[in-house]
This record gives sequence, structure tokens and C-alpha cells, in this order.
Amino acid sequence: MIRLVTGRVLATGSNNLIVQIGNAGSGIGLRVFAPEPTVARYRPDTPVTLHTYLHVRESELRLYGFETEEELAIFELLLGVSGVGPKVALAVLGTLTPDALRLAVSNREPGVVTRVPGIGKRTAEKIILELKGKLLPAEGEMAGLAQATEADMEVVEALIALGYSVVEAQRMVQQLPSDVTGVEERLRLALSQFGA
Repeated sequence: MIRLVTGRVLATGSNNLIVQIGNAGSGIGLRVFAPEPTVARYRPDTPVTLHTYLHVRESELRLYGFETEEELAIFELLLGVSGVGPKVALAVLGTLTPDALRLAVSNREPGVVTRVPGIGKRTAEKIILELKGKLLPAEGEMAGLAQATEADMEVVEALIALGYSVVEAQRMVQQLPSDVTGVEERLRLALSQFGA
């Protein structure tokens, strides 16, 4: 099984990267499906290393890639949830950070998971139920994570209400400095960075 791909980005699509392995002209190009925020970080001719999962079906092989082993592990856990396939698992990781998903599972908050496009209440509840006990925050992380994530979720919700996409809002919140803790201050800073 292919577990790691290292090469250069030849092209990007909305949900995939074409990664050239080997030398220009003599290597091969692999299409690797990845979360939207990951795809957005790469431009053609930049180096890339992705931890991968090869999904095998009767009629096709698809390679899914992630920047960290943690994201790959979460993707594989999501695939173990009944009714969740690679497309939905990829959407979860494209919308929620691993920490946001961990917190939603720990606090049994399916409403956080329903923010993912294509996931309804029933599927969100299955994800929460089936990942409980498998996806826990690291020791000592919970208190700080809960506080930061609650504030971040409020900022994300406010940005979505203002018309930004879930991915745009989450990407912006991830770039905010950790020393700005208040919801209003974080929202103001996010809007200023959006150029609003």
C-alpha cells in the first residue's frame, strides 16, 4: 500500500494535487485527493510530502493525502464509521481541524459536525458515537483547547453569518494569534485580515 508520497506539485484542482514523483520528464504524476485547505496551500512546482491512504474499489483506485499522520489517522477512523466514505471523511477534514473534531467528539456535539457540507444530523451523531473513546485529546490539552475552540467556533459562526464559506472562516481563524483571546477581538482581527 502507498503510505507516503514525496515529489513536486505539477497542478492543483479543487480537491486534488497532481504530484510528480521522480525527475521531470521521466517521473510519474499521481492524482492525490486532499482536504481543500491543504490543496490551497500548494502552488505548481512546490515540493510536497503527503501521508496517503489508497482506497480500492472494483472500478478505481484513489489516493488520498494528508500533511500530517494525525490527519491520516483521523481519516481512517472516519472511514470506519458506518455510512461514511472517503468523500465525506475528506470533507470533515477540509472543514474541521483535528482539534475541533476531537473537541466535538469529547463534548458530544454533533452540531459542530453538521457544519460539514454533506453531513446531516444522523451522520453527525454516528460520527460522534462511533469515534467516542477512539478520538481523545492529548493529556493536558483539554482545558486550553476547549476555551480556544469555543471562541474560535463563535468567530467561525459569525463569519459564516456574514457570508464567508466554512473553509474560508476556519482558515482565517487558524491564522489568528493565540494571544488574542476574546471573541469580539478575534472576530475584528479576522475581518481585518479578510480585508472587510
